[in-house]
Order: sequence, then structure tokens, then C-alpha cells
Amino acid sequence: MVSEARAKKIARRIQEDLAELLQREVEDPRLSLVTITDVEVDRELAYATVWVTAYDALERREEMLQALERAQGFLRSRLAAQISLRAFPRLRFRWDPSPDRGAR
Repeated sequence: MVSEARAKKIARRIQEDLAELLQREVEDPRLSLVTITDVEVDRELAYATVWVTAYDALERREEMLQALERAQGFLRSRLAAQISLRAFPRLRFRWDPSPDRGAR
């Protein structure tokens, strides 16, 4: 188990690197304009919950989450190469409804 501060630091690094990967290396058009709003890593470093949203994409939400799940292996392997951890956490993608609520 890692400390809460270390888990937050790892989560912040995953968020930054994942956003860059999605912008530069993922060519799936369903994932254009995806925004990583937050990443939460559990203290055992088993899972990283990635909260995503996209501008004006409420109707494409399920399609985008499915595309992210399909790309999970690629994204996880690229992140593991960039972030040095003994075992890299599995990625779980969740839709962040807060921007949609704020717009209403």
C-alpha cells in the first residue's frame, strides 16, 4: 500500500500522460475532444479510475466509453512504459457528468 499523497501524485501523472497520449497517439475519431477531468488511484495501485467528458457529447457517451475500453490495453502499456511502477494499475473509464450539470 502506498500513502495517500503518493497515490495522488501517481494519479496526477497518469492524468497528464494519458491526456497527451489521447491527443497525440490515439487515432480513433470517436475519441476526439475527450477530456480527462480526474484520475483516482486506489492505495493498492490495482485500479486507476479515469473520469472523462467531452464537449457536447452526451449522446455519444456510451460510444466513447466503449472506444476507451477497447483502447485500454494500448493506453495501459504506453503509460506503463512512461511511468515507472512495479505493477501498473488497470484503467477503468467513467463518464464525468459534472460539466453537463454545470451547463444546465
